Amino acid sequence: MSEAEGSSAVSARRPAELPKERGLIAGVVTAVMMLAGSGYALAAHHSADSYITAWQSGQFAAGRITEAYIHEPMPPGFRVVVTALEGPVFADANGKTLYSWPRRELRNGATGDNKGESECSGAQLSVSDGYMSPYPAGLMLPDLDQRPSCMQAWPPVRASADASPIGGWSIIKRKDGIRQWAYNGYALYTSALDRRAGDVLGGTSRRAHGDGPVVRRPVGPPAEVPPGFKVVSTALGRLLTTEHNESVYVSDHDGPNRSNCDNDCTQMWSPILAPDVAHPHGEWSIIERSSGVRQWAFRKRPLYRYAMDRTRQDSLQGSDVPGWHNVFTQMTPPPPRDFTVQDTTAGQVLADSHGMTIYIYQCGEDALDQLGCDYPTETQVYRWAMCGGGDPARCLQTFPYVPAPGDAPRNDAAWSAVDVDPMTGRFARPGQHGSLHVWAYRGRPVYTYAGDKVAGDINADSHGEFRGEREGFKAFWLRDDYFGFDD
Repeated sequence: MSEAEGSSAVSARRPAELPKERGLIAGVVTAVMMLAGSGYALAAHHSADSYITAWQSGQFAAGRITEAYIHEPMPPGFRVVVTALEGPVFADANGKTLYSWPRRELRNGATGDNKGESECSGAQLSVSDGYMSPYPAGLMLPDLDQRPSCMQAWPPVRASADASPIGGWSIIKRKDGIRQWAYNGYALYTSALDRRAGDVLGGTSRRAHGDGPVVRRPVGPPAEVPPGFKVVSTALGRLLTTEHNESVYVSDHDGPNRSNCDNDCTQMWSPILAPDVAHPHGEWSIIERSSGVRQWAFRKRPLYRYAMDRTRQDSLQGSDVPGWHNVFTQMTPPPPRDFTVQDTTAGQVLADSHGMTIYIYQCGEDALDQLGCDYPTETQVYRWAMCGGGDPARCLQTFPYVPAPGDAPRNDAAWSAVDVDPMTGRFARPGQHGSLHVWAYRGRPVYTYAGDKVAGDINADSHGEFRGEREGFKAFWLRDDYFGFDD
């Protein structure tokens, strides 16, 4: 770490201090943070400022607005849980999140479930299938004595003999004869990693790059949005977009259910119009701009598209313009309060109190069942190979864990403290000598990189196989609209 820039907590620099050549990428960015109770949209002219202010002031704790959803008929024994990271999800009677595993093409084949089928069996796989990696199929998988079967890692959601389909819920008959619940045609599972109601440790609905594994996705009810809108998961929260992945914006210059965007303004900011047959409902209202011209408003704020977004999907670019903000149905929980946000040459990253970039390690095994290899209960062999040539001690020097204070929360949905055995990478036993108390995101420890010397360095981003998508280290990007990945 740099003594000059790393000796004290480093908050992000103001836009005026940024190198001019970085342009919008390192310029003005804003995250809209909707706070419950007051209905106030917390936003500064720089997301680094607003994000730090929000979590360090404790304003997130004042009560978080959560995403409204459409109440659909469900089979007995199921319910909806509004999770902190993925919004509303379906859960079983114990509150455990339900997931699906939609089939997807990889570099050398496809895996996952087709509708009406389950490919997740009770067989313990022992060799790779060569779907993702440049290596051939048939290589022995590591730690076979501890490797679960797909059904052990992803228990199927069983339907009783007298269960009946309802609404979007159906029942499939697996190859092993088990009756399994499905939603919208896809078989449903729980995750062995989830422990409490609201956990989504098993998978994510965030967009995945084509070189990554076929991930399990939390399944939930439709968001309560009018036709033509949808909600997607991002690093900052559940982002409201149009059905064509165009971001939606609000303006500080508007009043409650009133637009002050005149003809000049609408050259860059197009009002999102409501059809004649549309009606206000829930958090959605309709304002009249002029005779017969109706505009959608969400939480009393008129909605717009930004002309400069053009073909960019799920963009945050419009929030670079002072006074304009993206819209989130709910925000993700804040990081630890002594963390910071740093500007880099490629966007904004989360950093520790010294300004050193935070990295996450992600991994999926190149086998038919695509089991994970990045959680502390899973094999650590791949991570050791990537960070230390197979040597755990070298990994501790190259990618050190981020220490957590003794009073750090242990069971939060997003950020929590865990105890790990540094020489195995697995969870430590209570009171185990030599264990480390470290920060984890979604239950997975986070790291800094010894090769980063000053705040804003991202020298280990995409350090791994296929740019870290198949397995490797990725910087903790707070803006993931720079990279243009498909949903």
